[in-house]
Amino acid sequence: MERLQKVLAHAGVASRRHCEELIVQGSVQVNGKVVRELGTRVDPSVDRITVNGRAIRIEQHVYLMLYKPTGVITSVSDPRGRRVVTDLLTGIKERVYPVGRLDYDTSGLLLLTNDGELANRLAHPSYEIDKVYRAWVRGVPSPDKIKRLATGIRLEDGMTSPGEARLLKTAPGQDKALVELTIHEGRNRQVRRMCEAIGHPVLSLERIRLGFLTLEGLQLGQYRPLTSTEVERLKQGLVQKRKPRENRR
Repeated sequence: MERLQKVLAHAGVASRRHCEELIVQGSVQVNGKVVRELGTRVDPSVDRITVNGRAIRIEQHVYLMLYKPTGVITSVSDPRGRRVVTDLLTGIKERVYPVGRLDYDTSGLLLLTNDGELANRLAHPSYEIDKVYRAWVRGVPSPDKIKRLATGIRLEDGMTSPGEARLLKTAPGQDKALVELTIHEGRNRQVRRMCEAIGHPVLSLERIRLGFLTLEGLQLGQYRPLTSTEVERLKQGLVQKRKPRENRR
């Protein structure tokens, strides 16, 4: 059983707040009866729910993990006609959306889903989901610069939150190094800007892990559904990682 406004929002009727307004206004019926009480619990697989006389369509939640290549836009459409991540999906009837984003020239692990609530939580920095990147950078960062990446870098939009950083290896004779960074935020081109700020521009960038999920078993451009165990583990992890202030709410 789920709250009525949550079911309506998941069905794409409107935002959660607007759905609450529709309920209070008397626009929603459950099994032929007008329901005005917020928090009313329903079973969408059994109950007939209508909004202004029209039955809502309950869409099954889909959770996909894609190994995004470079040269693909993290979007469902592009006015310039460039390839988007949903172009890589075949046989998926439901309309899914990317969780967060990877830059056009960044490859790696990307989730897509039609579960808006889970997507919002995964993308929100307050839940501190690990996002692990590997970047080939120009030059070899010193230990002090690696420490700066971990403790925080001042960018034009403020200090980055503490994370983790380590130098994995260098490429002798090629003046470049492989750096691994773990961050919890999702600012625009954040890893690239952090590396630029310490004087080591990114040459190539890939996200290798999101939370406990990795790219194991996937080839570039491939995707797979998450297992029910993985979905449940994601949801449980979000509950456990919720910050104290949100628990108080």
